[in-house]
Amino acid sequence: MTLRKMPWLKRARQTLCLLMLLLTTLLTTSLSFAASDTTPSFEPPDVILQGVAFDLSITDLSDAVGTRLRLDDETIDLTQDEEGQWLAEGVTIAQDVSRVELLGGDNQVLASTELSTIPAWLSLLPALIAITLALVFRQVILALFVGILMGGWILHGMDAKALLGAFGDSINVHVLEAASDTSHMSIVLFCLLIGGMVGIISRNGGTQGIAQRISRVIRGRRHAQTSTALLGMAIFFDDYANALIVGNTMRTITDKLAVSRAKLAYIIDSTAAPVSTIALISTWIGFQVGLISEAMSDIQGWNESAYSVFVNALPYNAYPILALAFVFMVTWSGRDFGPMLKAERRMLSEGLQPTKRSSQEAIVEEAEIATKSGIPIRAFNAIVPMLVLAGVTLGGIYATGLDALGPGEHALRDIFGEGDSFSAMMWGSLASCVVAVIMTLVQRLMGMTETGHYWFEGVKSMLLPITILMMAWALANVNDALQTSEFLVAALGETLSPAWLPAVVFVLAAFTAFATGSSWGVMGIMMPLVVPLAWAVLDMQGMAGTAEGMPILYASVASVLAGAVWGDHCSPLADTTLLSALASGCNLVEHVRTQLPYALLVGVVALIFGTLSVGYGISWWIGLVVGAVILFGILMTIGKRAQPLQSQNTTATAKAAD
Repeated sequence: MTLRKMPWLKRARQTLCLLMLLLTTLLTTSLSFAASDTTPSFEPPDVILQGVAFDLSITDLSDAVGTRLRLDDETIDLTQDEEGQWLAEGVTIAQDVSRVELLGGDNQVLASTELSTIPAWLSLLPALIAITLALVFRQVILALFVGILMGGWILHGMDAKALLGAFGDSINVHVLEAASDTSHMSIVLFCLLIGGMVGIISRNGGTQGIAQRISRVIRGRRHAQTSTALLGMAIFFDDYANALIVGNTMRTITDKLAVSRAKLAYIIDSTAAPVSTIALISTWIGFQVGLISEAMSDIQGWNESAYSVFVNALPYNAYPILALAFVFMVTWSGRDFGPMLKAERRMLSEGLQPTKRSSQEAIVEEAEIATKSGIPIRAFNAIVPMLVLAGVTLGGIYATGLDALGPGEHALRDIFGEGDSFSAMMWGSLASCVVAVIMTLVQRLMGMTETGHYWFEGVKSMLLPITILMMAWALANVNDALQTSEFLVAALGETLSPAWLPAVVFVLAAFTAFATGSSWGVMGIMMPLVVPLAWAVLDMQGMAGTAEGMPILYASVASVLAGAVWGDHCSPLADTTLLSALASGCNLVEHVRTQLPYALLVGVVALIFGTLSVGYGISWWIGLVVGAVILFGILMTIGKRAQPLQSQNTTATAKAAD
């Protein structure tokens, strides 16, 4: 039987469709009414620390007239932020669990909930564990990973199940969030590209050409040492390249002129990290600017760019500046003291002695990219790409800053302060790579395949720093979720004097870097903690953003960098210390033993006159000038010119005979 012969079935189907349409309409209408009749609710932070103030957001609150928050026996008025979100500011809970109620104008309870807290000191645990493990095992990546894992465990509830969740989130959430940030990836690509450029100009003879240009002026021991320092200043873009290029280039020359290997290693080490950390264009700047940007991200009322903060903090970076000045004092005067003086006398008397390698030195892989044999050595193959890198980067910052400020006359400082440094660094590093490749191919120094290979070799040399950077960003995200900065502010904000803040930061960073041997790891751990703490301490004193307070803030930022460089400079575990010893052919223990008195002297002077003095309102340039004068006076007082031991004995015998 066909459907046309069954009219009742057709009518039944039509009726069913009408019923379904009616039910759908009724359901949609009821859901709309339910959605419009929402009740207010709370959005507390993921973690609430006992005794630490936080902001409690309230959603779906249509009318806040007369509405307030009741926490136990305390009543808190509501405020509205710039985005229109209602919140209760400065909520503090001093016990494990507290009941929170939202009261209307007639004291009617609109919403209520219970908020649980954790002991405030737990927020410090990830950073403390990272620092402790770095001290014990000397493995910064392992320490950072365990710190991230511990932070995730606290966030997940601190039980056995939470540990499993934290392990999965350590990479899948925290590191992935750090890697997915566009500004972070800009810094990563900048580091990779500049590493590739260094790989090319090291292989095509450009860096070797710079070394040969400087070495032509050498006429004696003083010139040899000064030329080594100048070469270290010239190769400013990377501390690894600096140590390896300068050491391998100057070692033969200094050996002929009876300059000790220990002295060569000291000059190399003092013009590697100290130069890279204050250079406006280097493999360090992306790392440092990235950390500063991350640390500034949650500070309200501070709209300065991270690059501008880095530039403004440079004059307060006392240790690298005074360390470089002291190197030239030593090389110009020809005076030494302590173990270095003995090493110089021994070299003049006995000549070069065989050097024994320690087991630690034997397993270190030298990251040197050797110049290709049989090609002309031309300095401009390195000078031109580096000038392109500097010019395009600075030009990009200027152009983007000018575009952001709009038409009109603007100060150069304001233009660079508003510039997009991340984009500019990307443009500069890419342009330098392209120029280095073109110059290499046009002169037929290498083929495209070989050029690409050594570009990639340079890129690989940056993988370890980038890994540390990623882990440091992830740990900073964990610390932010745990409100570590807020706890430090609550614990130290009222007791720590702003005048002492830069000095305390310098000492902590220096000690940690010395013990771990990693300046980048220390920067990654401390910068996200120090910057918010310094801002909050100044804010409590009414000095945040003022002409009186900003030097202390910039000095605190610089103290993290300077302290990390001091520890890296002195530590026998530091990679640049080890590379300086290897490239100069000096025993590692001998290098550390002879260099440490110099670094300690400069560090103490920098701490007193370049860091602590800033906290008491003394201008940075006065502190640096006084510090340099004191260093020169000490060197001229206790330092002596090295002479052969044999001639000294002969002179003493002659005097005794007279």
